[in-house]
Amino acid sequence: MSVWNPDNIRDVAESVGILNLNNDVTENLARDVEYRVAQVLEEALKCMRHCKRTVLTTQDIALALRNLDVEPLYGYDSTRPLKFGEASLGPGQPLFYVEDEEVDFEKLINAPLPKVPREVSFTAHWLAVEGVQPSIPQNPTAADSRNLELISKGPNANSTLAAISGTGDVAVKPLVKHVLSRELQLYFEKVCSAFLNETSEDYRTSGYSSLREDPGLHQLVPYFVQFIAEKVTHSLKNVFVLTQVMHMAEALVQNKSLYVDPYIASLVPSILTCLIGRQLGGPADLAESFALRDMAASLLSLIAKKYSHSSHMLKPRLVRSCLKTFLDPSKPFGAHYGAVIGLQSVGGSEVIRVLVIPNLHEYTKLLGDGLDDAARRPAAERVLGALVAVLGSLRSSQPFLTNGHTVTDDLRSRLVDKVGDIIASRIVEAGEVQLAHIILES
Repeated sequence: MSVWNPDNIRDVAESVGILNLNNDVTENLARDVEYRVAQVLEEALKCMRHCKRTVLTTQDIALALRNLDVEPLYGYDSTRPLKFGEASLGPGQPLFYVEDEEVDFEKLINAPLPKVPREVSFTAHWLAVEGVQPSIPQNPTAADSRNLELISKGPNANSTLAAISGTGDVAVKPLVKHVLSRELQLYFEKVCSAFLNETSEDYRTSGYSSLREDPGLHQLVPYFVQFIAEKVTHSLKNVFVLTQVMHMAEALVQNKSLYVDPYIASLVPSILTCLIGRQLGGPADLAESFALRDMAASLLSLIAKKYSHSSHMLKPRLVRSCLKTFLDPSKPFGAHYGAVIGLQSVGGSEVIRVLVIPNLHEYTKLLGDGLDDAARRPAAERVLGALVAVLGSLRSSQPFLTNGHTVTDDLRSRLVDKVGDIIASRIVEAGEVQLAHIILES
C-alpha cells in the first residue's frame, strides 16, 4: 500500500491521453513516485545541512535534482523566504499557493533609477618582464615598496614604524599556504647542518652530493635560496660559511631534476656578493677569500651559460655590475680581482677586449700605488696576475701569427701606451710577443 494517492497517478495519465489505467500499474507507479520523492528530499536535506541551515528551501530541491541528474524545476528559485497561503475549494479540500508580494506602484515609479552596471570585461598586464616590474597602475609603485620595508616584524618590533607605513594592526594573510611535509622539513635541516659542519668533511660531501643529484626537491628550492641569502648577509666575516653556501648554490644549479630558472634572480646577488664584495673574511683569510672569489666566478660562468636563454638581460647585468666595481677606485683590490675574473667568466675574451683593455692604462696608476704599499701589495699582486691571465685568454680567441720573436722598443712603447707600464713590463718579461700584438690590434 502506497502513501501516495493512486488517484493522482490516474489524473496525470488522463492528462497525457492514457485512459482506463490498470489498478496494478497505478499502485506500482504510486510506490515508485513515493520512492523518488523521498530520494529527492533526502538529497535536499543533505544540501540544507551542508549549508548549516534548518529551513529547507527551493534551492536545496533544485540542487538535489541536479545531483540526481534530473532536470530542475523552473520558476521556483527564490532567495527570499516564500509565504504560503491557504484557500479552500470546499469542505476538506484546502489549496496552498505562494502569496505574491504587493508592490506600491507610486513608490516604484518615483524611485530613482539604479546605477547602470559596468560591462563585463577583462584585461591582462605584465607582473614582471625578465625580472623587472613595469611601472603600470596595476603593479605596486615604489612608494608602496618603501612602505612595505617599514613594516614592523617580530614580537619586539617598533610600533612607530608600523604606524608610519600605515600597516599598524593589519594582519597580512597569504592567499596560498605553503605546506611542507615533515620529511622535507627534516631533509632541509639535515642538509643545511651538513653544509655548515666544520668537523666532518664526509658529512659535507654527502650533503653536497644529495643536493646535487636527488630528485623531488622542488618545494625546497625557495627555502634553500633564502637560506643562502641569509647566510651571505650575516656571515661576511666567515669565509668557511660563504664557501659552503656557494657549494650549496652550485649543487642547486647542477641538479638536473630542479627547475631553478625562476630563482636565478634571487640567487645571483648572493653570488655577486661573494665575487665583488668589499671585505670577505678577516685580514688573515686572504688566500681563502681569493679562492672564494674564484669559486663565485666559476659559478657565475655556469649560470650565465645555462640560463642566459631564459633571461636575455642576465649576462649584460652581470657584466655591468663587474665593470662598475672594476672602474671604482674606492673599492679594495679584492673586489677588483673578483670583477676582473667575473668579466672574463661571464663575457669571455670579447668583454676583455672591449671593456677591460681600454681602461687598463688609467687603472695601472691605481695598481702602481697598491704595489708600493706594503699592506695592499699582496692583493694588488693578485689583481695584476688576474689581469695578465685574462689578457692571455685573447690568444685562443684571436690567433695571430708573427715573424718576430723579440719585443722591440717600438712595440714596448706602444704597449705601454695601451695597457700601462706595469702590465706591459709583465708581458715583456714573459716574452709574450704574440699577446702584445693581439692587445695592440684590439
